[in-house]
Amino acid sequence: MQKLNITPNSVISLMAPTASGKTALAYELYDTGRYELISVDSALIYRDMNIGTAKPTIQELQDYPHHIVDIIDPNQTYNVADFVRDVERLITDIHNRGKIPLLVGGTMMYYMALFDGLSSVPDSDPIIRTEVEQWRQAEGIEALHQYLHGIDELTAKRLHSTDTQRITRAVEVYKQTGKPISEWQALPKQALAHNPQQNWIGLGVMPDRQWLHARIEMRLEIMWQNGFVPEVLGLIKKYNLTQTMPSMRCVDYRQVIDYLLAVDKIYVENGFLQLKEGVDETFNPFSKKNQRKELVVVDDACQDMKNKALYATRQLAKRQTTWLRKLNKLANSDLDNHKSLSILSANSIEKVKQLLI
Repeated sequence: MQKLNITPNSVISLMAPTASGKTALAYELYDTGRYELISVDSALIYRDMNIGTAKPTIQELQDYPHHIVDIIDPNQTYNVADFVRDVERLITDIHNRGKIPLLVGGTMMYYMALFDGLSSVPDSDPIIRTEVEQWRQAEGIEALHQYLHGIDELTAKRLHSTDTQRITRAVEVYKQTGKPISEWQALPKQALAHNPQQNWIGLGVMPDRQWLHARIEMRLEIMWQNGFVPEVLGLIKKYNLTQTMPSMRCVDYRQVIDYLLAVDKIYVENGFLQLKEGVDETFNPFSKKNQRKELVVVDDACQDMKNKALYATRQLAKRQTTWLRKLNKLANSDLDNHKSLSILSANSIEKVKQLLI
């Protein structure tokens, strides 16, 4: 297999499902001295979320520095537009240092924003959002949908009358800008990967499903034994968190929170997660000590949590693979317009390694 021609203006994206081995390859590439690592993982951005995200250890982050890791607290937000702005700045800085940016991770929505571009629809104005939400609560989503027919017939016909999220968003955009959301969506996208001054190469790995499922199960077992449940309890104690925050909606964290609520270790007060009085944040249902002391129902709840987490992680890997196919199709259909972007696929990390080392 012929190696890729990595030019000084290259930007390499190593894209693969969770637990597929991409991090180990990224470390090998970093050791060549040619690359700097940029994380493309919407969970690694959070401080103190280490075990459940399979974040590199402190020592690994010292030996293999990653950009866009540990940049915000779990009760803060970071959106796709923030990510694209950060990556644009980092690419310029890394190229100026004579290195190649190596983007590595599995958040395919981030990659899609880099390769296909972001919609021109502006971010929501909190005041307008509150105003529209109060209107919806007072008169119902039907009233908003009827209003939408009067100002954006194209969008109103496309959306089902019960699609609360999209109808509300469309009304917000019109009230904020005076322009229908359909007009904003029709504007051409601008993607970083379309920069003719840069050589963008996407390397997608789609491994055998059975092999990947075994890797996922092994990773989850390590997480349970390393104290994933105590980690979540510590997060709840340290930060003001709700179940709907993006950090707590991450795969596996959702399942742990559901479990802790079910076994009465935490509760919700005014929307925020709280530890029950007397609960030790080091509580770990997977330790032999706790398994002897807790009731059988807790053991059943643990197994239920493990099963749900395993299913959710496998589904995540399935979605990541679907996104990879979509990205590959996007690049192949658009190569005439954007010759600075190419995406290659392989069925193993080892084959990708042969292209790069």
